[in-house]
Amino acid sequence: MGEAPLAFVVDDEPAMLEIITFVLETQGFRCESFRAAEPAWIALGRLRPDLVVLDVMLPGMSGVELCARIRAHSDVPVMLVTAKGESDDRIAGLEADADDYVVKPFHPRELALRAQRLVRRNEAPAGVSTRAGLLRVDPGALEAVIGTEKVALTMGEYRVLQALLTQPDEVIDFRALLIAGWGEADRLGGREMIKTTVYRLRHKLDAAAPGAGQVVESVRGAGYLIRSAAATTVTDL
Repeated sequence: MGEAPLAFVVDDEPAMLEIITFVLETQGFRCESFRAAEPAWIALGRLRPDLVVLDVMLPGMSGVELCARIRAHSDVPVMLVTAKGESDDRIAGLEADADDYVVKPFHPRELALRAQRLVRRNEAPAGVSTRAGLLRVDPGALEAVIGTEKVALTMGEYRVLQALLTQPDEVIDFRALLIAGWGEADRLGGREMIKTTVYRLRHKLDAAAPGAGQVVESVRGAGYLIRSAAATTVTDL
């Protein structure tokens, strides 16, 4: 049996820190707890957590700032903890490449399930290689490939892009993209989550190959699609 996954829990409220740590430890996680972003960031230099659970409102460096800093150096899954109704915080966190979020007050079981799902889903993707023209995603790596350029993706970005590539020229609705990216059909702020994920995808693709982000088209009120008459799907043997 392998070593239990390690979670960093960052929250400046002692009671919340204790609750989250307790919930994760009862589900088999090892936990390192931090009251501020800076010591968590320093600890990342010596430890390799499997998950970071991060409150948005922190003294000094905010949770969103820490998330962006983590993402510049690591693909560890990051779950944000946000206040109820603070959609701006969720959007900012997703733009900083957070993988998921949970809204206070939350049910402990919900947090535990999301944490377990993130850790499982951050393992090497399996399945098929999907392609549209010069753009493809391959199993085994969290990245897109445009010609010879590689683009690092979060798990949510990877799965959304793979879902679009698997059904070229078809509109994939928000509900289906939520299921593809996060394994659930309905959640608070789900449409915002998809829109922000696609925004990040376009930005990353454009940075690698100017104009590449435009391959992901928005269909107002319906969802997204990728157009490619030559799109192919190749089963991994």
